[in-house]
Amino acid sequence: MSKTFNPRHLDVAAFAHAKAELSGEELLQKHERLAQELHGPAGDLTVKWQAQGESRSAVDGSVRPAIHLRVQAELPLTCQRCMDAVLTPIMVDRHFVFVPDEDTAATLDDESEDDVLELSADFNLLGLVEDEVLMALPLVPSHDECPTGVVHSAQTDDFDEAAEEKPHPFAALAALKNKKP
Repeated sequence: MSKTFNPRHLDVAAFAHAKAELSGEELLQKHERLAQELHGPAGDLTVKWQAQGESRSAVDGSVRPAIHLRVQAELPLTCQRCMDAVLTPIMVDRHFVFVPDEDTAATLDDESEDDVLELSADFNLLGLVEDEVLMALPLVPSHDECPTGVVHSAQTDDFDEAAEEKPHPFAALAALKNKKP
């Protein structure tokens, strides 16, 4: 008999023990924090993900329940040079090892190459997918070469005109100095 697993309420230990696999394609608009990072509305854009339950050796030598997570997406982000949309591929391929409590997770996480999380019988895998995509976003999205010209100056045409219209603050003093009694 095979067990059906729910990615929103995942029993991590049972999932890993069964060496089960889950995969899906989620609409970006279902991930509110991720949708806020996009250039424009999410529409029908999706995130593809795959999770494989497994057992992995932790740095303390014990064998722990684990999840191998792969995520793939192409997101339209805002180019920070030209402010147009730039299609950015996002790839995540990570292992997560689960331990009984938060203190153990904090201790092992510093020494482990894998991320170490607290074991849960009600784990939100889709929340982890969103978190990992958010962390994989580039700090400064940009085109290799922007399709439109980029203005490399903070000044605009009316900036120079405004500077010319302003009277010089010492002009009145110069007029007084030149005035002879």
